[in-house]
Amino acid sequence: LTVPILEKRERKACSFERIYFSRGSDKEIYLERKKLGELLFPKILQSINSDLKNTVFSYIPNTAETSFFGLVQEAQKFISSQAIVKLLEEKQEISKENLEKLFSLKPRIEKVAIKDAKLRTFIADDANRDELVAHVYDITYGSIKKTDTLVIIDDSIVRGTTLQKSILKILDRLNPKKIVVVSSAPQIRYPDCYGIDMAKMEDFIAFRAAIALLKSEGKEDVIKETYKECLKELKLPSSKMKNKVKKIYIDYTDEDISNQISKILKEKEIKTDVQVIFQTVESLHSACPKNLGDWYFTGNYPTQGGNKVVNQSFVNYYEGSKKRAY
Repeated sequence: LTVPILEKRERKACSFERIYFSRGSDKEIYLERKKLGELLFPKILQSINSDLKNTVFSYIPNTAETSFFGLVQEAQKFISSQAIVKLLEEKQEISKENLEKLFSLKPRIEKVAIKDAKLRTFIADDANRDELVAHVYDITYGSIKKTDTLVIIDDSIVRGTTLQKSILKILDRLNPKKIVVVSSAPQIRYPDCYGIDMAKMEDFIAFRAAIALLKSEGKEDVIKETYKECLKELKLPSSKMKNKVKKIYIDYTDEDISNQISKILKEKEIKTDVQVIFQTVESLHSACPKNLGDWYFTGNYPTQGGNKVVNQSFVNYYEGSKKRAY
């Protein structure tokens, strides 16, 4: 006799694990990661004011290479389409000289950052991470001009530690006009309780950005109210709990959070303008249609246990406790 324990429901496999930890040589995963890069191109084009001639594309770390390929291929498609439109609109003579001129523009790609050690700073322990990131990366001098915007794609921005403590500072030595950091994953706002060890709210730079915005606008009451609501939820049975931490983000758009993250990452000694661009959740679903588990980004946990963890994690943050939320 077989007795069902749970009702059948929609599969919610983790999309973040798909982006960051999955085996990149798998055909589906490879194509999905390329698609993630491709879908970021419209936002990047807007950021650089369509000036591809003075834009250099690169990536860091090595796990972002596949999405980088997708991004660059989309840039090449755009350039080719613009060349054809220009040729037709201006009714230029279709000569070898004109064609060579129109199609000479290609996406500029450079290996601007080099990872010296085979180490993944994201999964390093807290005590050693800051020291590690300061020594892992180096740059390729002469690859950037002062008139260039440097677009560098990362597979995800979780804590922002590697960017803040190391990467942005060394990229600033190249003296570009602007640095655009692009994340192929959306903003990670909520903790995990199923696989990857990420349970502290204050670890997430998106969360710190939202808290900073609330405080700068005199909305500390929202933080306190969220704390009280989380305490109430934790008294309920797990089956009835809801994610009350969503209230922290409700007043802000994705762009608001991204702009605040840019401010946090750009420390005083960094001379270059810095902008951070994140993938949208909608584009993530489009690129990874079989892995719709997006609780890191939306707070929509597939089990009630997730709601318990996120509420407890916020309580720990508010009370200054370093205890685990699970």
